[in-house]
Amino acid sequence: MTDSWDTIADWYAELLRSGSAMHDFARDILLGRLPGLLAGHRVLDLGCGEGIIARAVAARGASVVGIDPSPRMIENAQVAERSRPSGALFSVDDGCTLATVATGSVEWVTAGLSLNNVHDLDAALSAVHRVLVPGGFLVFTIPHPCFEAPHATWTETGNGTVRRVVGDYLTEGFWRSRNPEGARRAGNQHRKVSTYLTALMQRLQDRSRRRADTRCRRHCRAAAACWAAPLHGHPGA
Repeated sequence: MTDSWDTIADWYAELLRSGSAMHDFARDILLGRLPGLLAGHRVLDLGCGEGIIARAVAARGASVVGIDPSPRMIENAQVAERSRPSGALFSVDDGCTLATVATGSVEWVTAGLSLNNVHDLDAALSAVHRVLVPGGFLVFTIPHPCFEAPHATWTETGNGTVRRVVGDYLTEGFWRSRNPEGARRAGNQHRKVSTYLTALMQRLQDRSRRRADTRCRRHCRAAAACWAAPLHGHPGA
């Protein structure tokens, strides 16, 4: 059977609840980029998994909704929420569309180790831009693509030092790990660091162009009003 996030959801939830140093580290790095107090702020946690980040953000006072395309992941998040309520809500949704999230409805979008799982990065970033209020923020973490590339392996040198061997970094696309105890067995979208940066810069440029277009339209309307005013005052002109 080919694994998916649904089939490994229970294993993944237990991994995080029993203590995963990597996931705890990634969570703390992301939280370090957020304000300590988030009362009154609305946050969307994209690709929330079993809710490790959504609950931590809710503990800072934010109104949090976590979304994930895996129904079983959301069930695990809801179980954890009922066990220790944080106020976070969870629902099934696709990170590439965010169809359940209203336009301009959140101040923050968090994405902890999840953008590397969306199949269409540009669509996901466009959806994030849509749901954010003007001036809103996206805060995310991803595994370093250099060390999570297809066919990356661990090796041990003669003196016992363990090292990571970089895999096929330059080849982007979907891949699965052969490690039966790794989350990547459910699949992962490998992208170069430059691909993430280019996509983010494109969104910023698009936003700047839209703002410039809006300012231009406002100035044009104002100029038209100025030119029209004398004509309205002089019917014989």
